[in-house]
Amino acid sequence: MSAPPTEETGQLGHTGGQTGHTGHTGGRTGGRTGVGLTGSTTGTGLTTLRTRARGWLQRAWKALGMLVPGWALLAVVVVLAVAGGTLGWLELRVAAVVGAVVLLCAIGFTLGRQSYQVTLRMQRRQVVVGDRALGDLIVENTSQRRLLPARIELPVGRRLASFGLPSLAGRASHVEVFAVPTSRRAVIRIGPARSVRGDPFGLMGREIRWTEILELYVHPRTVPIPGRTGGFIRDLEGWTTAELTNSDVSFHALREYVAGDDRRYVHWKSTARTGTLMVRQFEETRRSHVAVALDLERTAYGNPEEFELAVSVAGSLAVQAIRDENEVAVITTAGRLRAVSPRRALDELCTVETTVPARGLLGTARAVGRETGFARLARGVEQAEPNASLVALVTGSVPEPAVIRQAGTVWGPDVRVLAVRVEPGAELTVQTIAAMSVITVGRLEDLPRGIRKAGGRAR
Repeated sequence: MSAPPTEETGQLGHTGGQTGHTGHTGGRTGGRTGVGLTGSTTGTGLTTLRTRARGWLQRAWKALGMLVPGWALLAVVVVLAVAGGTLGWLELRVAAVVGAVVLLCAIGFTLGRQSYQVTLRMQRRQVVVGDRALGDLIVENTSQRRLLPARIELPVGRRLASFGLPSLAGRASHVEVFAVPTSRRAVIRIGPARSVRGDPFGLMGREIRWTEILELYVHPRTVPIPGRTGGFIRDLEGWTTAELTNSDVSFHALREYVAGDDRRYVHWKSTARTGTLMVRQFEETRRSHVAVALDLERTAYGNPEEFELAVSVAGSLAVQAIRDENEVAVITTAGRLRAVSPRRALDELCTVETTVPARGLLGTARAVGRETGFARLARGVEQAEPNASLVALVTGSVPEPAVIRQAGTVWGPDVRVLAVRVEPGAELTVQTIAAMSVITVGRLEDLPRGIRKAGGRAR
């Protein structure tokens, strides 16, 4: 993206001073009054002069970009000039002149307008962990004259990339192609690109910002899950409950007509056979509402790689549920994520990190009552999404079966609960604990097969 250059300038100091009060004239006080006015005017003038000098130095600092070596050389030149003039040493005066010439040469390299148009762009703003993320930095000379060599700096995350910019003829351009490391899930801020114009002595360097900041989202790896959430959601309309209703699409049984029943649901064949007015009765069908919960407590995971696998599992479940056109909520220990689309859900998962549980007086992880962090996560999901029809809890290898059993007691029989434990290198297992399907996966590729097995058992 392209933007007009912005160059930081220093704040100007306030000018002006205090005005002295005029005393009464006449008699003996006239002379004293004159002296008071003269002193006040002199003090005001000195204050104004100092303020203006300070402002001039600040503007010169920003315009020249004087670095520490430059200020050191300037101080040496001043000392040599004063000492040479005081002591009458020709050698000191010559050294001062040489230092001054070097400073003037540095100023010549630094001053001048840089007529650049800089464009920063990324080929893709969202990539998956391990994919190549390439970007272009295009610098164009917008003037008719040749520009001297310069240096372009580009912050990439916590790193700083530096590109040498050659001398550009009028209307010429230069393209730098760069790659951003994507070895880990993250949101990487790239830019702003800034040019650094300095001297070969390293005394001065002036920076000008040319672009805005771009954000690169490095998404976690995900895998597709065949079918509508692997068989847990059984039809396109929703899933049936044990609650009976007088109008729906899931037929349950016939019963005798009572006053107030809708005559559209009268079953005439049964009425003719029994001689009693019979109506259809249905099981209530609810639209699928999926809640995916990710445990962020650091104590639930054995190592950072295990947590990254858990994030990939949660992302796979959330993306598949959204693509199945279900109502989806993604919740973590730290709060709710905005998951209005697959891309937005993965963007949000780029930012999640493990959290340290609260500590008690003895330095141990504090629990509310006898609940563990995983159980509190389950209770929080139940409170945040009371209408959820399918809940998927994702955690690490540390929580024991008893902890998982405690978390499963939060929901009633109408809610299908799935717990996924991640343990890198472990064999795929599917078991049932307190009416909850528990899947242990050692690789992300095992998740679809585990979901299918758990869906078969749910039937």
